[in-house]
Amino acid sequence: MTTATERKGLQATKQMRGVMGKYFAELAAGPEQGKKTAWCTSVGPAELLRSMGFNVYFPENHGAMLGATRMATDLIPEANARGFSPDICSYLTSDIGSYLKGETPLQKMGMEGPPKADVLIFNTNQCRDVKDWFQFYAREWDVPCLGVHTPRSIGDVDGPIVDDLALQTEALVEPLEELGGCKFDIDKLREVIILSRECTDLWKAILDTAASVPAPITFFDDTIQMGPAVVLRGTQDAVDYYKILLAELEQRAADGIGAIEDEKFRIYWEGMPVWGKLRDLSTQFMELKTAVVASTYCNSWIYEDLDPAEPFKGMARAYCRLFICRSEDRKEKYMEEMAAKYKVDGILYHDAKTCPNNSNNRYQMPQRLEAKLGLPHLVINGDLNDMRLYSEEQTRTNIEAFVEQLAER
Repeated sequence: MTTATERKGLQATKQMRGVMGKYFAELAAGPEQGKKTAWCTSVGPAELLRSMGFNVYFPENHGAMLGATRMATDLIPEANARGFSPDICSYLTSDIGSYLKGETPLQKMGMEGPPKADVLIFNTNQCRDVKDWFQFYAREWDVPCLGVHTPRSIGDVDGPIVDDLALQTEALVEPLEELGGCKFDIDKLREVIILSRECTDLWKAILDTAASVPAPITFFDDTIQMGPAVVLRGTQDAVDYYKILLAELEQRAADGIGAIEDEKFRIYWEGMPVWGKLRDLSTQFMELKTAVVASTYCNSWIYEDLDPAEPFKGMARAYCRLFICRSEDRKEKYMEEMAAKYKVDGILYHDAKTCPNNSNNRYQMPQRLEAKLGLPHLVINGDLNDMRLYSEEQTRTNIEAFVEQLAER
């Protein structure tokens, strides 16, 4: 039997809305001001693009918005009808469906839609789908699509891999100079990387506050607060905002104020968010006095290898150390460290139907970790954006049973 409880909102969130609003306003005004727009994958070379004067737009952020506003499920069939499989990334299909149907949550911000790209830059460290996604728009608008090809299942982040990725990134400079009508300035790149590194260090410190008991912030808060880390890294606005948020969370931790009133259990979330059900899931865990204290997903925007002394090698190291493109043994070791750091009682794996690259329950990892750590696990089936693949009743029942199992232990 659960009891109603009050969600503790963060005071800083209001300021974040202003920061994000400014970002979208600048995107919309860019073409009128003569600025070129570069589309970039969320873990692509944004620092390079910013240093060369491009407005940088992240379509995965738009995909998450389509999921969170629950528009995605109605838009995905538009892309399916054009030949995009229902089994591929639902960020891709919901975004392209949005373009084809002319419907987007950006319209509520006064924008007609996402800004048209002058160039599209991808990094395949996340999956191959980002390349196919960007190439659709390259064909649609007859604009260049350039990319960095990162290997998968990386064990050690060694010299040959880093050297290759650094050279691939550096090779983008010449075509970007031609497209942007600007000259590359390595000192400007170093300035942007310094800001990006400061942003990432602050974001890590913010997520680390959840190691406190009780946790002052949860995964569901993180999915909102990560916005600046995704779309504004390399800017002073992101740094300034995260300083404010970190101070609030550190004060909460010092005062023993938890995001969940009377926190009883702590869970680690592995995999993608279920964007269309974040509020419902957050409410359920809150009622169960269970804090989802950390996730692999939100930690994906921590890039401690960024280095202004070696700009291209630093970006290469940072963006191939990403969890999603590491080997199973490296992923498993990371999960062990996170479970200990955040003092979790169990691990929840989200098996996202259209995101196999970010569903880490499919090759026996839950069973191996449970045997090694003694932590029970739960697998929920669903998707990041396509809610036709998600059973609310089944998920709710399974989560309740899982928390009961934790209580019995």
